[in-house]
Amino acid sequence: MAQEICVFLFSLTALGVLYTMNNVPAFQEPVVILEIGVAVLAAVFLMVYFATRYNPPKDYLFYVFAEFSFTCVIDLTSALEYDGFASGFMEFYQKTGEPYLGTPYAIMMCYWDGVVHFIIYLILVHRMSNRKQYRTLGLFWAGSLCANMIVFVPGIVVGKYGSEIRPAFWLNMPFLLVPIWGAVSLFSRPRDMPLMGASKAEREQKKSLIWRPLDLLFLVYLVAAMGFTIFRGLAVLDCPLEILNRYVTEYEPYLKDPVGFPKVMMLLLLFHALPMLGSFAYGLCTPGCTWMLDWTVYFAGAILQCQWSHIGASLHPRTAEMYRIPTSVLVPILLLNLLYAVGPVLLALRCKREPDYFLSIAPVGQTNNEKKLR
Repeated sequence: MAQEICVFLFSLTALGVLYTMNNVPAFQEPVVILEIGVAVLAAVFLMVYFATRYNPPKDYLFYVFAEFSFTCVIDLTSALEYDGFASGFMEFYQKTGEPYLGTPYAIMMCYWDGVVHFIIYLILVHRMSNRKQYRTLGLFWAGSLCANMIVFVPGIVVGKYGSEIRPAFWLNMPFLLVPIWGAVSLFSRPRDMPLMGASKAEREQKKSLIWRPLDLLFLVYLVAAMGFTIFRGLAVLDCPLEILNRYVTEYEPYLKDPVGFPKVMMLLLLFHALPMLGSFAYGLCTPGCTWMLDWTVYFAGAILQCQWSHIGASLHPRTAEMYRIPTSVLVPILLLNLLYAVGPVLLALRCKREPDYFLSIAPVGQTNNEKKLR
């Protein structure tokens, strides 16, 4: 419990740092902001390190989660200030730090980071402190933050804010690279699941798809999601088909917002989510695909974060009215986007709760220990 309290208290010091910088003009120069940002991140790491030196964590990811929880408070403060719920903390950063944080996509992204990621960090730190399993939740976090930053950083460069990049932009690099390292580290570890006998898995894997109605329903969903992914990907690439132009104009005009984030997101989904959706469809039809147990969780985190930011930005009052979802089609478009977000989460839950179909079965003749499923 002591480690969780330390992480929480260190995170709240972000408010003091922001308030001080907002009231000291010398701290508001672009280069100075970058220097202070690097110094503060280093100081937070050292504070966490010394606070836990008598009971050091066995996993270096502990320091990542503690450090990133500090920035969650900054992101939440930024979002609240842009939406008018707070003041006196981020005015300087809005002008000389990262002005693109005022875009609706970035605001929704900051809400996700400040609330969802912060809660995940506290849970992960708690589970680490109590020597409990955390790999599955860690994969969800890795997918969420990787997708977040892979859209955010290129979106800044290719969008209308590409000409307003300032030194503070480089503070995003650790949050782009470290989650990738974290994902690789988590994927390489043993799975968080109890050992099971082979008999139930053998029975499940002998069933054809028609006798697994839930998996059949998921397969239909995956095929539909693949079609929707291709459809929106082609739409942002200015495909001349009339149906695509009509969809962008009459249903999801936010896809053409010049900020760049929606375009980058749709391309990310087209070139990365589409192959994964196809792989999941294969995994539902082919027994023994143990990778489904991990990649569905990672993918669920990525899609949920992307769709949260996309849907929220499509409705946010700071989005120009011409790019918001038209009122006449609001309900069906929201339902379509929500289904696209929730489907992968339900698939991940299905794989984790009933993993028998996806497990590798030990060959007959091995010892009892070797027969246990990994």
